[in-house]
Amino acid sequence: MGLNVAQKIIKSHLVKGNMVPGEEIAIKIDQTLTQDSTGTMAYLQFEALGVDKVKTKKSVAYIDHNILQTGPENADDHMYIQTVAKKHGIYFSKPGNGICHQVNLERFGIPGNTLLGSDSHTPTAGGIGMLAIGAGGLDVAVAMGGGEYYINMPKVVKVNLKGKLKPWVSAKDVILEVLRKLTVKGGVEKVFEYVGEGVKTLTVPERATITNMGAELGATTSIFPADETTLEFLKAQGREEDFSLLVPDEDATYDEEVEIDLTSLKPLAACPHSPDNVVPVSELKDIKVNQVAIGSCTNSSYVDLLRTSMILKGKTIKEDVSLVIAPGSKQVLNMLANNGALSDLVASGARILECACGPCIGMGQSPCTDAVSLRTFNRNFEGRSGTRSANVYLVSPEVAAASALTGHITDPSELDGFPEIKMPKEFLINDNLIVDPAEDGKDVEVVRGPNIKPFPKADSLKEKVSGKVLTKVIDNITTDHIMPSNAKLLPYRSNIPHLANFCLTPCDEKFPEKAKKYNGGFIIGGTNYGQGSSREHAALVPLYLGVKAVIAKSFARIHKANLVNNGIMPLEFKNEKDYDDIDSLDDLVIENAVEQVKSGIVIVKNVTKGKEYITTIDITERQKDMILEGGLLNLMKNR
Repeated sequence: MGLNVAQKIIKSHLVKGNMVPGEEIAIKIDQTLTQDSTGTMAYLQFEALGVDKVKTKKSVAYIDHNILQTGPENADDHMYIQTVAKKHGIYFSKPGNGICHQVNLERFGIPGNTLLGSDSHTPTAGGIGMLAIGAGGLDVAVAMGGGEYYINMPKVVKVNLKGKLKPWVSAKDVILEVLRKLTVKGGVEKVFEYVGEGVKTLTVPERATITNMGAELGATTSIFPADETTLEFLKAQGREEDFSLLVPDEDATYDEEVEIDLTSLKPLAACPHSPDNVVPVSELKDIKVNQVAIGSCTNSSYVDLLRTSMILKGKTIKEDVSLVIAPGSKQVLNMLANNGALSDLVASGARILECACGPCIGMGQSPCTDAVSLRTFNRNFEGRSGTRSANVYLVSPEVAAASALTGHITDPSELDGFPEIKMPKEFLINDNLIVDPAEDGKDVEVVRGPNIKPFPKADSLKEKVSGKVLTKVIDNITTDHIMPSNAKLLPYRSNIPHLANFCLTPCDEKFPEKAKKYNGGFIIGGTNYGQGSSREHAALVPLYLGVKAVIAKSFARIHKANLVNNGIMPLEFKNEKDYDDIDSLDDLVIENAVEQVKSGIVIVKNVTKGKEYITTIDITERQKDMILEGGLLNLMKNR
């Protein structure tokens, strides 16, 4: 029986376990990436491991999130990351070099390699044929230290692409169609592998757009084969030697199959406030637009922005529309400047931002009150833009540019002359903002600013766990809700005590106050608790506040792993109706907790109501040991 692409990479990197869906496996990691929002904590954890130098083939630390420097905090964190990278064998991508996923695709991605990143959109690299997985910072720290990465062997879903995209329809519309079909919960413990005749019609940047937003499916990752198109891209980047052919065997099998007819697709939009709330753009044509933002790790490639410039060339955006554009990398910005496209963008009325994440994470450019904001980004959760009342729509660069010109949501096929663009034969290569690590880092001093505080650590599990229900939240709570990540809070990513004052406040303003008053307790959640960003702070801050367990209907993959890594029990209701019975400030007790965790069934007693609830702790034996020991770091040190 033949293997698909995902299975081939997993098999060649398999350290422990069997490739049976649902069984725990451990794989060797070739590359890691971090960004500055999650990186400071990841490197503090790496230092705690006591490893002198990273054991990966290549690890890169990027500065692309905390760019806005209104005080010393961000610059201090950047200095810490730069010096700790220099000391421990990690390459450092300076501010201005670009968004981690775009730069990784251009300069570091290698087909057939594994990549673990402390950012949920790490699967972007699947566009170049990598098995790229987003994870918490502690998992990345362990991988840098030479440890394997544990996951449940995912099912592999065959996404069969038929036909070819019509003019004005883009790769963004492909992934929006997949989200429309499968929803934000449709990819849990699955890898989406794109195959079929349509694959060869898509460039590497287009493929990367699709794999990037696979994160919104809740998928482990997404991947394309490494074929002739991949080779041409690597040649143009001066990296032909990194290519190796990687395609599925002719008799490869898959666990599930989805078919997408590229020819039949139309421009689509994800409506507020979820990436799977997808409708045709033509159904939204009367909606007035206040802001348009083009960029992010989803749609900031050279081809994306060159087409944007060609749509806007010689025209002026509508007077009541604000248009901002953030190139994905210095390479993209340089090339646009050299060929005159940047001038066309500026002349149209666009504001050019830094090569960074920016508005995608609420770092500046928050729209006005009650605004309609069209964004080429990957998430439109309520309040993520920095404006709670804004309605954010996710669209392609073509839809965004057309709408900036008309002032309302516009199907770009209404415009004249679709701009055909060919991939460059050569990209402009200038890696002068990438700093090499020291050959011998023992004499490098790591600089720690006053904003960097120690990270919290859990204690081993007690026989009796008790506390109050600190809050009860609804379905699809994101890590943005659990630990907000706006421009005011991002500078404090290395200061857990400060962040604790804002934990879960978008859902419950009194949560921090209650957690401190009652010395911690329990959180009650709905389905898909913890979706979205991989940020480990959504587990670290509740840990600091004394949260002992989260009891939910279901969990998002990365957040569940982060809870376990930090010694917090992720319990799932066996009967979801029990969720309705529990109220805030109820007193809960788990007795004989150690044996119950070992068994996988945990009885939670509601002392206030005199009832009991059966919950499951659906984790591996290794993860149960983590809970018993008080997290992954404790487990590693004790064993």
